[in-house]
Amino acid sequence: MSGATDEGAVRRELGAGAGLASALGAYVLWGVFPLYFLLLAPAGSIEIVCWRILFSLVFCAVLLAATRSFGSLRLVTADRRSFLLLGLAGVLILVNWLTFVIATQSGQVVQAALGYFLTPIITVVLGLLFGERLRPLQWVSIGTSVVAAIVLATGAGGVPWLALLLALSFGFYGLVKQRVGPRVTALTGLALETAWVTPLAAAGLAWIAIAHLPGAPDPTTGHAPTGVVFGTVSLAHTLLLCGSGVATAIPLLLFAVAARRLPLVTLGLTQYVVPILQLLVGVVVLRETMPLQRWIGFGLVWIALVLLTVDALAAWRTSRSR
Repeated sequence: MSGATDEGAVRRELGAGAGLASALGAYVLWGVFPLYFLLLAPAGSIEIVCWRILFSLVFCAVLLAATRSFGSLRLVTADRRSFLLLGLAGVLILVNWLTFVIATQSGQVVQAALGYFLTPIITVVLGLLFGERLRPLQWVSIGTSVVAAIVLATGAGGVPWLALLLALSFGFYGLVKQRVGPRVTALTGLALETAWVTPLAAAGLAWIAIAHLPGAPDPTTGHAPTGVVFGTVSLAHTLLLCGSGVATAIPLLLFAVAARRLPLVTLGLTQYVVPILQLLVGVVVLRETMPLQRWIGFGLVWIALVLLTVDALAAWRTSRSR
């Protein structure tokens, strides 16, 4: 009996270790995404997101074929509610991706990091809107976040719209995915989400080509080409655009592995790796300015996150004792 118990404990520890490694792998990849998207210039934000959708769908199709998972895809497609919810999730993640790439290419990576710092707080607010009761620390956290938003808005001379749009789109995306339920795997969900918005991606590329929309400035020449730039810059640039699908799918799959093997508290605490890395990329690598008022605003956001974390840990311990 003791040997069986020890073996089970070892398996749980190995599973938790693999889950933590998967979570950190996903978060590190998401954290350094700004550097990847900067390499895709002179492709513009809309073109990058369009290719990201198309190549994500191709990569998902390859994985579905390799794992023989088309059966699960058909089951979800036959469920009208799940199918429509995944369509809504696709639109929300499209907004999130486009906002993130715009923030990256316009030199506002720090604001993108702020958006992902705000996401857990937005999730709590959404819970309130959908009838959940908030505990006292959660109310204090929300109030602190409101003060932080005011400080950041007055310091920047306006509302940090990119950060708010990132937080809202990802917060609602998480809500929709929660309504879909756990029976839809990460691969199946991503495949159907990207399939829903693929027509929009194709229309976007056609619009860029027909209207000769300008892309991002070339980092070497400063010139912004017009129209679709895919295949016109260099082989390396073309391969990087093609790789955007793989770069999208891999962290999502790693996150799915982590979600199955880690407690929600551990998963929630480690998610802050993403905005911390993005903040470091913005300040240290890209040399974005961080005046005192911006540091104060971020400090208030971090206080709000600490309060949420303490509240989550207390709730988790109470549920375990019960």
